[in-house]
Amino acid sequence: MPEKITAEDLLNNIVGTIAESSSKQKSVSFFGDDKSDSVGSQLNRLFGRQKPVHHLLGGGKSADVLLWRNKKISASVLTGATFVWVLFEWLNYHFLTLVGFALVLGMLAQFLWSNFSGLVNRSSSKIPRLVLPEDLFVNIAISIGAEINRGLEFIQDVACGGNLKQFLVVVASLWAASVIGSWCNFLTVLYIGFIAAHTLPVLYEKYDDQIDSFVYSVFGQLQNHYRKLDTSVLSRIPKGNLKAKKHD
Repeated sequence: MPEKITAEDLLNNIVGTIAESSSKQKSVSFFGDDKSDSVGSQLNRLFGRQKPVHHLLGGGKSADVLLWRNKKISASVLTGATFVWVLFEWLNYHFLTLVGFALVLGMLAQFLWSNFSGLVNRSSSKIPRLVLPEDLFVNIAISIGAEINRGLEFIQDVACGGNLKQFLVVVASLWAASVIGSWCNFLTVLYIGFIAAHTLPVLYEKYDDQIDSFVYSVFGQLQNHYRKLDTSVLSRIPKGNLKAKKHD
């Protein structure tokens, strides 16, 4: 007779597993006993990774910024993003207001340049023109459209693929995203993602062995709990034969 398991028992087991794995991981990293498992840690890379993190991030200047290869540039980018977030969230500025002020300042600077440059230099200087290339907007639109279509295709494949485990994981992820979105607005979510992109990759690159072994130990325990849940609950859910109905 299969062992019955409730949602509360499953949640308690998962929390206990994560706490136990975390304590084991800390003891291993502090006392340096993980050298004997170096071969296993190289095989159990997260998500099957076999290439360096820098190569997975593209290997270009963007990867250098995310991995803090040049600390001045990375710190400047992070400071700029923080300044924009504080400007809109804490100081309650609006985007249209800032655009209007920026255009007014630009027009004022060009007006002073065009009218007083002849008095200072005794010769009129040509005012530089600010022109954005059209290909820039086309490339941005194509990139955004491609990513949106890729996301929609993935969601439709999961919904129609018949993989119940993957379907539940995606639904839980979307539900978590909707809950986080109810706590803060879209700009704050983007800022949190920006901060995570500039901190998590460099931390993972520095402590990849410890993180890989910890995540795989947690994944192993979660798979055991999922097998128990599948045996006691999910396997008893009746499944319809859609292909047979289509042929009929």
